Amino acid sequence: MEKILYIGRHTEILNTVVRLINANENWFGIGAETDAEAISLFAEYDFSLVLLGCGIEKENEDFLISHFTNLKPEITIVQHYGGGSGLLNSEILLALSHKKNLTLGEK
Repeated sequence: MEKILYIGRHTEILNTVVRLINANENWFGIGAETDAEAISLFAEYDFSLVLLGCGIEKENEDFLISHFTNLKPEITIVQHYGGGSGLLNSEILLALSHKKNLTLGEK
């Protein structure tokens, strides 16, 4: 099961995105509204993918990207600013596929 962390500042959007992620039986999604919550969750779970949602200031986004890649250099991070469930699913599938292809290519 792929674990996915969604970080966003808007509660309703966060809840919707996490619900859509969890609608896929192969994915387990968790949401975080704050940087501190995201960092705590990242330390607790072995995420395959981090989605950065809307409302995160550039400075915070840069900090989170740096923090996550320092802890787990192979983590895939995607900026997701909306666009509906179809786009979300496509972004996740592409990111996870790309990650698997990179992993296969490294062996």
